[in-house]
Amino acid sequence: MGSRFDITVVAQNEAEGNSFIDLAIAEITRIEKLISSWDANSQTAAINNAAGKNPVKVDPELFQLIKHAIGISKLTDGAFDISYASMDKIWKFDGSMTQMPDEEAIKASVARVGYQNIVLDEAKNTVFLKNEGMKIGFGAIGKGYAADRAKALLIEKGVSAGIINASGDMNTWGFQPNGNPWKVAITNPLDKNKVFALLPVVNSAVVTSGNYEKYVTFEGTRYTHIIDPRSGYPATGIISATVFAPKAELADALATSVFVMGIDVGLNRINQLPNIECIIIDETGKIYKSDHIEIEKS
Repeated sequence: MGSRFDITVVAQNEAEGNSFIDLAIAEITRIEKLISSWDANSQTAAINNAAGKNPVKVDPELFQLIKHAIGISKLTDGAFDISYASMDKIWKFDGSMTQMPDEEAIKASVARVGYQNIVLDEAKNTVFLKNEGMKIGFGAIGKGYAADRAKALLIEKGVSAGIINASGDMNTWGFQPNGNPWKVAITNPLDKNKVFALLPVVNSAVVTSGNYEKYVTFEGTRYTHIIDPRSGYPATGIISATVFAPKAELADALATSVFVMGIDVGLNRINQLPNIECIIIDETGKIYKSDHIEIEKS
């Protein structure tokens, strides 16, 4: 998935721990083969290649993941959309951009995006992208899903506690050997060497989306690499969004969505969802949080 996975397990000894970690790696690799759009032999690639032509029969697992993704798209009014992969890449965040793309190019870049044009047939387990050139991708949900699956497998095998860290998508269960909960450090986006809060994470997931590494600035406005799939414009105003949720798949998608929705709409949506919390940091370093979260300063 182009991401580093760090796996921590609590075990009787090193040999047992390594055998559990090997199981988790095998599960993550299996998920990657299922969802990778870069792998020409994957079912995801087959769906994309058949866009505008015919439905593609897929494994029930992939079907359910796509169904979940469409549910999150509806929940976020399209701020999250797995058909974002159809977007033309007109924004560059490698330092090469000297001016904003023109309005027409931005509008055209999202012409093929729209989760409403993904047709699912539950009886046949088929997925059909209505429009030619449409593509789906799991960049904003795949790592979290893989972490969830690895965690579920290890729990099934009797692992009492651990952490799956998928490049910052943290998924925990159980407690540290000393009986304390696992704690996650929230980085200060304005100074990556500093931590502004430590929060306990008990049998849940936490994901942070940040724009402090990939962005461009035009006329005093910072545009992040996280792009609104509805408009084609990058998100502005937020530099970090951290979401706590029971599953990493959901936290992953919501962290991206909050960025796109903005502070007010994002917090309002999170406050309506049970067992989900959020911390947002704006461009000035001001901290906003959802209704039921307590921040323990580091």
